[in-house]
Amino acid sequence: METNILAPPAVRPAPTPLLAEEVALIDAYWRAANYLSVGQIYLCDNPLLREPLTLAHIKKMLLGHWGTTPGQNFIYTHLNRVIRRHDLNMIYISGPGHGGPAVVGSTYLEGTYSEVYPNISQDEIGLKRLFTQFSYPGGVSSHASPQTPGSIHEGGELGYSLSHAFGAVFDNPELIVACVIGDGEAETGPLATSWHANKFLNPASDGVVLPILHLNGYKISNPTVLARITHEELDQLLRGYGWTPYYVEGHEPALMHQAMAAALEEVVCDIHQIQQRAREHGDLTRPRWPMIVLKSPKGWTGPKEVDGVPNEGTFHSHQVPLAVSASAPPEHLAQLEGWLRSYKPEELFDAAGRLRPELAELAPRGNRRMGANPHANGGLLLHDLHLPDYADYAVAVPAPGAVEASDTGTVGQFLRDVLKLNQEPRNFRVFGPDETMSNKLEAVFEATNRQWDAAVEVNDEFLAPDGGVVEMLSEHQCEGWLEGYLLTGRHGLFNCYEAFVHIVDSMFNQHAKWLKLTLEIPWRRKISSLNYLLTSTVWRQDHNGFTHQDPGFIDHVINKKASIVRVYLPPDANCLLSVMDHCLRSRHYVNVIVAGKHPAPQWLAMDAARTHCAEGIGLWAWASTDAGQEPDAVLACCGDVPTLEILAAASILREHLPELKIRVINVVDLMKLQSATEHPHGLDEADYDALFTRDKPVIFAFHGYPWLVHRLTYNRANNQHMHVRGYKEEGTITTAFDMTVLNDMDRFHLAMDVLDRVPGLGNKGAYLKQQLKDKLVEHKRYINQHGEDMPEIRNWQWKA
Repeated sequence: METNILAPPAVRPAPTPLLAEEVALIDAYWRAANYLSVGQIYLCDNPLLREPLTLAHIKKMLLGHWGTTPGQNFIYTHLNRVIRRHDLNMIYISGPGHGGPAVVGSTYLEGTYSEVYPNISQDEIGLKRLFTQFSYPGGVSSHASPQTPGSIHEGGELGYSLSHAFGAVFDNPELIVACVIGDGEAETGPLATSWHANKFLNPASDGVVLPILHLNGYKISNPTVLARITHEELDQLLRGYGWTPYYVEGHEPALMHQAMAAALEEVVCDIHQIQQRAREHGDLTRPRWPMIVLKSPKGWTGPKEVDGVPNEGTFHSHQVPLAVSASAPPEHLAQLEGWLRSYKPEELFDAAGRLRPELAELAPRGNRRMGANPHANGGLLLHDLHLPDYADYAVAVPAPGAVEASDTGTVGQFLRDVLKLNQEPRNFRVFGPDETMSNKLEAVFEATNRQWDAAVEVNDEFLAPDGGVVEMLSEHQCEGWLEGYLLTGRHGLFNCYEAFVHIVDSMFNQHAKWLKLTLEIPWRRKISSLNYLLTSTVWRQDHNGFTHQDPGFIDHVINKKASIVRVYLPPDANCLLSVMDHCLRSRHYVNVIVAGKHPAPQWLAMDAARTHCAEGIGLWAWASTDAGQEPDAVLACCGDVPTLEILAAASILREHLPELKIRVINVVDLMKLQSATEHPHGLDEADYDALFTRDKPVIFAFHGYPWLVHRLTYNRANNQHMHVRGYKEEGTITTAFDMTVLNDMDRFHLAMDVLDRVPGLGNKGAYLKQQLKDKLVEHKRYINQHGEDMPEIRNWQWKA
């Protein structure tokens, strides 16, 4: 029996039913929203039907989605009412795909749209422009895109609405997010998992998510699962997730208006009572938060049938219900005109094309309008983080390689104090799929706990309703929560195993696109960067093996616009501290940081690390033997293990071929390799050539897939001399060093690469190459016999 969930109160005041006059006004407002939605899909002229409709008034290409739109207009209209009645601070997330007509139309009716786009004015000319721009070249998309006021959720890909909603309300105690979930969207894995987010919400210090499950029965051409199970089964499912569902079902507008108004009054009563218990009486027992299930026909109020085929209430209403063109049946034009006139636009708009005053009065005022709420334009609310001096956490490095430390363990102490300094009010959180401890960031638990509002048992650790670390074994939820947190004006970090961050590839895509588009929208303000810390990397998966080996997320990231993405691979702890500080201060980027968690040699003292990271790439003179001359070969590295192996290869060459002039280059900022014409961090040709030369062999040890370096340097002068070693899908359960051997990125193979590519080494080169081959045979024999790497590998240290 569950004892940790509070049921809703048994006795509550009966909601006041709407008066007949109120129903008439609300219905008229809803009709206006529906009219605008149909107009956006079809019309480029004659926006108020002042004359009979002709083909000249119809767009040449009809694009858009009608099926979900009337239900969302219905919801938005009723949310406006309850916002005004109770002075609520609320934003709206449109989860169903292609819900753009509803959100664009509703923000136009409330006045927000015309404020941010003055050319889309509140008159007949503005209506014409509003209609024409929709799904039109140079116009707006059919989703609730970044161009849509009030939106923090693009809606072009399904599954993330509810996780975005929860991210938005963490540490936002006065905010309510009304999150509309399409029944098609509800079938996705991320959405199905996100129902559990209610176990992470603190009623005292967080806001509220109000899910509104919109059951209209169909996806593109299939029925939806949740609309085809019994009411009892659906109710059991939602209650099993810990919600209290309120049902609004039907198709008769007058009855539906009364039912929706009553449900929202009960929901607001529930919310206020839950918050009162938590905030005034200290009762943090997990509540059953309310939600609404709206069951209405797909394409509600649209054509009942088209060409003798039922339309409203079927999948046929999903997109454009009526084909209207010169080649379409001529009766379709008349049917469209009848559909548009059924909303009685002459009753809704005055002679100038403005919404009639008695209807305009139904919208909230100022920032209470969902399209104008500053939480949906998070940069307006963004405050800088209070950051400690990262140099205070430096590892003392008396000489390169003289000490070992865990890179992420070190940065965990820095993050601990970032959490401490940003608690009142909390402005920073760490998100991760139950890997914060595994990733050696355990120091953060000295400052905070994991946020958790479910049952706690005696042996649990670091669980509390008000923690600053949010963990759930779902990368989707962690990513979605963090995105929602950032989009509403806060800061955060997502830490994850490198191989499994691929689970959120598509979510990263959508967020990167959002950032790119919002840079082009003057009224959108920049938000804090999306920061990834990827560890438990490909090179140190000794017991996990092949399944945990994939460094390809960085390949995926660099496909996005150069104005948005940054990738950093610090070689040691002090460099990681410098990079982390930089990323947490940055705005409107996606920053990917790849770092090791196991104890490893430390190369740079803090002052040197600070300089090296500021430059992003550098020649390490202390490891080189070219002494300001033209080198015979360049040894380059990017990543912690590649740096170790390159330095070990350099030490072999220094010992056996002291006359060989080698240059060691380390790359922290991966985008330095790209041309300055392609990326703002890229080196210009002169600086690149000064480092890598124009014609000398470059042996490059890289953390990820080797062809990524070739992609980044394809147009450089000496690209034909670039020889990259990296991960090439060779892995198993083996030792750390053997992983490098399997992928030809170990010190012995790297040294042999130099011997093969530098002419004139003669017998000395031949004898050294044989020794290195023998070492590889010895290595394989040793690990098979002893189960660990050879002592000379485990105990190797850099010697100047």
